[in-house]
Amino acid sequence: MPELCRFAGIIIYLLFRDIDKHNKPHVHVRYGEFQAVIAVDGEFLDGKLPRRQLKIVTGWLALHEEEVYRAWNLAVAGQQFDKIPPLS
Repeated sequence: MPELCRFAGIIIYLLFRDIDKHNKPHVHVRYGEFQAVIAVDGEFLDGKLPRRQLKIVTGWLALHEEEVYRAWNLAVAGQQFDKIPPLS
């Protein structure tokens, strides 16, 4: 699973060509034993994630929206994308 960013125990990643189950641009999130799928616009799509971490991830997505969309477009095309630094 190609990692997009890692911070505060949260791992955000994208899957290449992952448009079958969720049509909307989204990221996959892991936090401990929790896993979730969250749209780039902040909509919770699937899985489980503690409320605090969900707020952190949706805030991060809002701050990095342009970079995440760029990475999403590359990933669904099957191309490599750059990681986003956690404090950029």
